[in-house]
Amino acid sequence: MKIVFTFLQIGFCIPSFAQYPKLDKKGNLVSMDEVDISSMVQPLPEKNKFVDSNYNIWCGSVTKGKNGKFYMLYSRWPKACGHEAWITNSEIALAKSDKPEGPYRHVKVVFPARGNQYWDGVCTHNPAVIQYNGKYYLFYMGSTGRSFVQPNTSYDNPNWWEYRNNQRIGVAVTDDPEGDWQRFDQPVLDVSKDSTAYDALLVSNPAITVDSKGEVILIYKQVAKNGTMKGGRVRFGVAFSKSLLGPFVKHPSPVFEAKDGGKEWMVAEDPYLWSYKKSNYAIVRDVVGKFTGEAGALALLSSTNGIDWLPTKYPKVMPNHVQMDDGTLSEDKLERPCLYTENGLPVLLFGALGINHRQYSINVAVPLKIPAVGGK
Repeated sequence: MKIVFTFLQIGFCIPSFAQYPKLDKKGNLVSMDEVDISSMVQPLPEKNKFVDSNYNIWCGSVTKGKNGKFYMLYSRWPKACGHEAWITNSEIALAKSDKPEGPYRHVKVVFPARGNQYWDGVCTHNPAVIQYNGKYYLFYMGSTGRSFVQPNTSYDNPNWWEYRNNQRIGVAVTDDPEGDWQRFDQPVLDVSKDSTAYDALLVSNPAITVDSKGEVILIYKQVAKNGTMKGGRVRFGVAFSKSLLGPFVKHPSPVFEAKDGGKEWMVAEDPYLWSYKKSNYAIVRDVVGKFTGEAGALALLSSTNGIDWLPTKYPKVMPNHVQMDDGTLSEDKLERPCLYTENGLPVLLFGALGINHRQYSINVAVPLKIPAVGGK
């Protein structure tokens, strides 16, 4: 007797592997192009929160040190000054951990205020750290100003905008994150002299990578002039260099542009940039939902040249909230993402969260895990 097996009735038992990361024989990720990070997101444990009772914490950028320790370069400013004091009171600090998810312990202030005669003498913010050829490079935003800004001020204070519009991008370098960082007296990327340029008013929010060919790609926030304090549309530009210390050559047009997004004040925000194999990837905040369909969600984009960016097959990285391990949802969206990977595979998604209507803020490390076959 022949026994014939049919799978028509049991097809529901066979899982789809489309969203599962493909690994090679050594356990390395083959490609990011078809990775569905959203399917890997796990609830946030309490122990994965980096909190300081005296400071707002923002902008955590994490790297594994040559000594096997994990370092977070982050922004902080006194809680008593209010959330919007990031532009007048922020300083970049260093924290350290034995494990990538933490707990992190404050080590020192990396860039103390050094006087408003310097381009970055009042505020340092938006750290983005990268290791290359045995050195650590820290890209950041710096600002300065001479006007007094009342703590807990609001956007209607014209003095606040002086500091906002003085944002420029700098780079510092060291052999050891716990040692001294070489800081420079001039920004590595300044505004364009052309008053009609997309970045004529300010440059900030640097994201950095070195591609497979050794070319340095710097993506940054740019704001145009329009005769007002606030300036024109907020967009992102890209610049290229052969060295992480510059000089950088700017591409003339914005990147991260979305279909039908031209009239929006801002489409993307808070990029995190990295390269894997022969492609470049960026996680951005989808400000109005042009990439994922959900305003405030995080989106994954890819590019082979650093100029032309498109959403990946699975563009949504995570929704506009974070699920805690007690089942509750964060009231705030995750901002300033940073992805930690091992063998190319996403392991942790770092980001900043406002708490209690941004009465204070913290950094978190959202666990990422490959889904079990069959959902088990």
